Amino acid sequence: MNKAEVLEIRKQFTPDRCTIDHICGCYVDYEKNKRLTFRKAFGSIPEEEMFKYLDIFKHTLSGVFGRSLINLEFPMDQEEEGGTQEFLLRLRDSHLEDDALVDEFYDKIIANYVNPENYYIILVHAIYDIPGITNDGIEMEDASENIYDYILCSICPVGLSKAALGYNEKTNEIEDRFRDWVVDGPTKGFLFPAFIDRNTDIHNMLYFTKKADDIQPEFIEALFGGKSPMSAPEQKDLFQTLVQETIGDGADYDVMRNIHDNLSTMIEDHEDDDEPLELGKEDVRHLLKDSGVPDERMDYYEQNFEKNVGDDEQKFLASNIASVKKFDIETPNVVIKVKPDRTDLVESRIIDGRQCLVIAVDDHVEVNGINVRTILARKDEE
Repeated sequence: MNKAEVLEIRKQFTPDRCTIDHICGCYVDYEKNKRLTFRKAFGSIPEEEMFKYLDIFKHTLSGVFGRSLINLEFPMDQEEEGGTQEFLLRLRDSHLEDDALVDEFYDKIIANYVNPENYYIILVHAIYDIPGITNDGIEMEDASENIYDYILCSICPVGLSKAALGYNEKTNEIEDRFRDWVVDGPTKGFLFPAFIDRNTDIHNMLYFTKKADDIQPEFIEALFGGKSPMSAPEQKDLFQTLVQETIGDGADYDVMRNIHDNLSTMIEDHEDDDEPLELGKEDVRHLLKDSGVPDERMDYYEQNFEKNVGDDEQKFLASNIASVKKFDIETPNVVIKVKPDRTDLVESRIIDGRQCLVIAVDDHVEVNGINVRTILARKDEE
């Protein structure tokens, strides 16, 4: 799925567009006991409660692809009887009206989801009548040809509200406020089947994790039956290791700056694309070579990729490996923070036999928040 396809489904989570027919829920305590289960027609929920649920569903389809939103393709064997895809397909086709099947789904979540606190599993079923679209991108509500039949799962932590004082209007007193159990926003979830090319794709699903460094590989593998993809932090660490070992101990500041600048340019050039930019093995090779890594060091690239990555088909999401929002230079005693688009202000030079970083400044410099004069400013005064 891509940004446009996710946005189209998210737009359905409003009272006037909502096509959800059934909602199921299971409240699980910290000891993995089911404290509450229910199933009801979504339209029977009070309006204020419905708004809160719709907000949870929107957040389950929010985030950056490759970090919070991860596309997963089912292995072929999982589409056979007894496989994970086959089970989710049966669950969807039941419209959540088979209590035994829904209960089995809860058991799968509880057995594999790692959470030491209480949490709330929400499962909904919906059928979206996909409207046709003109060449100008205008929806034609009366020109629908296909439907998107899907389930959405959201897993939300549940915790006690904070202790506080509150005003009691009845007694006109300030007193201890009642603490109750509050359902927070989702931390995990998934959409099945995927909505690809504006149609149903039962061979894929979309996984959501609030924290990019906590994708819970075992949980993903239990849900869809295949190997879990690398998390965003894992991709970044692996890429940095690959670059470091390819360049070697003689890593040059200018080369690292070039890698940063080239990655940033690539991301900027593709920011309007529906699909996020990915770099495969050969893409990374060209990136390093174009950034100035010497040919004698590039000879080590193949073996370093084999040693650190292993899979030639592994791709790095550009937004996961590039620090486009910062450019930091650190020494044991000094940290320099540079605006990502002004890396040209810092140069590496040899001065008096020592490697130095030279920073270009104008007539505005602050030290501990206080403006100080530069040499240029003093010359102007003279």
